[in-house]
Amino acid sequence: MFALKRKTKGEALFDIINNLIMLCICFITLYPIWYVLVNAFNNGNDAMRGGIYWWPRMFSFENFEAVFASPGIMQAMWVTVAKTLLGTVLHVFFTAMVAYAFSRKNLIGGKFYMLMGTVTLFFGGGLIPTFLLMKDLHLLENFLVYIIPVMFSFFDLIIFMTFFREIPDGLEEAARIDGANDWSIFLRIVLPVSMPVIATIALFHGVYQWNDYFTGMIYINNTDLQPIQTYLFRVVAQSSSSQMMVAVQGSSVTRSVTSQSIKLATMVVTTLPIVFVYPFLQRYFVKGMMIGSIKG
Repeated sequence: MFALKRKTKGEALFDIINNLIMLCICFITLYPIWYVLVNAFNNGNDAMRGGIYWWPRMFSFENFEAVFASPGIMQAMWVTVAKTLLGTVLHVFFTAMVAYAFSRKNLIGGKFYMLMGTVTLFFGGGLIPTFLLMKDLHLLENFLVYIIPVMFSFFDLIIFMTFFREIPDGLEEAARIDGANDWSIFLRIVLPVSMPVIATIALFHGVYQWNDYFTGMIYINNTDLQPIQTYLFRVVAQSSSSQMMVAVQGSSVTRSVTSQSIKLATMVVTTLPIVFVYPFLQRYFVKGMMIGSIKG
């Protein structure tokens, strides 16, 4: 039996202060989210009186009913889901494919390509040249404007490349002896053992795709192609009336909702889906890179 080492008074005091600081940081981080939830589920007119901090004073679903009854929100949600899924898959695959080529030591001109890519990390063309480029590529008023410009990221390439270089050369050599070509090695060996970095990049880019409102605001005027975040931006920018008229079953009725309550409910609707994705990808962050790939 090993005797437990007793903490000194200084160590115990440090732990107490450290825990208190961490609790304060957690509270400061989480309370704004809780405040939004509480007010989103409260009666809109009642919330205007203030004084709601911890629990809804008059619990109501009318704010969310008004949000989902608003024309265009479901279309915006489908656009967001489609661009998030498609954009994330293509971004991860294309960036990983280029990064695998960069990670090979025998790549001709590899140093020159790295120099060119590094320059793009510090310098960009600006909004107006980018807009003109999108126009020349016929991507204005086009769903592909959400996908093609962000299919590749040199910053993510560096993360992928660093990961790929840690993969033992023995795996590739063994595959080539068995007759595998570069595509087979990339698809059947490199990608399966790279799930931790793939999950990380997919999560980061998926969050970007979900939260991106600027692309829809600049390049898309057709409301049928605008994502939910652009919809939220328009709600926040244009909502000014104290009460809103919503169409329910073909008739317009006045609800106890306000512009502020609509904003809060829309924020909840647009934020929660991507929050729920985190637990499903979290397990990949702690996995070893080469689990099961090599046996000693």
